[in-house]
Amino acid sequence: MKRILSATTLALLAACSRNPDADPKMLAEWVHSLYGAIRVERVSPPVASRLMVYATSALYAGLATTDAKMTPLSGALNGFPELPAPGQRVDGALVGVYAERVVLDSLLREGLPTTRSALTRLADSLATARVALGLGEDVRAASEAHGVAIGNAIVAWSRSDNFDKTRGRKYAAPVGPGLWVNDAPANVYASQNMSGASEMVELSNPANVLQAGKTSDRALVLNRPKRSNATLPVVNMTGMSEPYWAELRPFVLSKWNECVIAPPPAWGRDSSAALYPHAREVFETRRNLTDEQKEIALYWADNAGESGTPVGHWISIASQMVSQRQLPARDAATILVQSAVAMADAFIASWGYKYQFNLIRPRTYIREAIDPTWEPLIPTPPFPEYPSGHSTQSSAAAAVLTAAIGAVPFDDSTSVTIGHKVRRFESFRQAAEEAGMSRIYGGIHFPVGNVSGRELGSCIGNKVVERFGGSSEAGK
Repeated sequence: MKRILSATTLALLAACSRNPDADPKMLAEWVHSLYGAIRVERVSPPVASRLMVYATSALYAGLATTDAKMTPLSGALNGFPELPAPGQRVDGALVGVYAERVVLDSLLREGLPTTRSALTRLADSLATARVALGLGEDVRAASEAHGVAIGNAIVAWSRSDNFDKTRGRKYAAPVGPGLWVNDAPANVYASQNMSGASEMVELSNPANVLQAGKTSDRALVLNRPKRSNATLPVVNMTGMSEPYWAELRPFVLSKWNECVIAPPPAWGRDSSAALYPHAREVFETRRNLTDEQKEIALYWADNAGESGTPVGHWISIASQMVSQRQLPARDAATILVQSAVAMADAFIASWGYKYQFNLIRPRTYIREAIDPTWEPLIPTPPFPEYPSGHSTQSSAAAAVLTAAIGAVPFDDSTSVTIGHKVRRFESFRQAAEEAGMSRIYGGIHFPVGNVSGRELGSCIGNKVVERFGGSSEAGK
């Protein structure tokens, strides 16, 4: 009897010394808040993808502190530093919260005060809730110190990715037949930029940036513009988006063009040109657009300022898998960071090709060669056509999620807040293919841009999975 009591006592003591299991819902809370931050800050999709990688890395690294089964990021991501080991007992979930706060304080230092305060409140509430589960003050203090150390290490890593070197550099787009030109009409700018921080957009300032000497009290109340800044630049529909993005250090790829795609079809105004049938298909699709196709186009539009961009949409899908698949925190953190990394490298690669080929957009080509009055369904983004960024990052995210979870059906409620119903997909691949097709329905991509983007994204997603030690989608 004494032996039984002794064993029971030891088991109870051991249980008391263990930290409570991390709540995977904590990760979903962060993702939901970051989606909102991206939307309100009106940043471009590439900038959003960079932010999401460093944010999810902080959460992952925190949890990995006390979970030996999680792959160290230092062996998975290019240039990721060796993180310090905790000197005493810490709580991984709490470490992740404090690390996340440090990283976001750095990356969002030029963000709106409301954005920063909302994320600070979230960090404080999550930390308080975690401590309330029974963690002692010594564990809390040690977790905070270790989280700050990890956060600082990730911030230092972020500052070595060449992002700062691309800020403020002038870019002169090449001029010539078949090359991209930003000719989006003025009437698209207001709808493109309306958000919780922007209710009115002047055509003379479509990026809605605060301009000294040109702002009245009334404009400040109605428009709530952002100050011009380097780290969270507002997307500008009249300009061009991130022409030097391929110079950023990839997270998994050895170089931005490691995954190779073919050049786009040759341009020409008459029907004998290789690009002409692709333009004709976009034209006919727009003319015969069904209600379902229109719904799909608007569902996947994910415009900067109107939503969390395509990065936010797919990271939202990943976070919804936490509850739909009842994933433990370890698996939740893994699919979030892998999805973020895959999409970030997808933007680095697709933007490299976009500005290498500088292919004309359908609106410009169709108005030159087929119908001078033609307009697409959704606004044409301010960067070249080939390949489709939506197709690339959607396929990259789908490859990661399929490798981790399988070809399973799922529900997506990402866009409920902007008026779309919950949509059901039979697989991540089906969702990615629909996202790619949505750009053709919307009139902003050629079919060839969609197909090449899909191939590029799958290649990138599989490389991310392999780097983390998993089996790629291609091998399933």
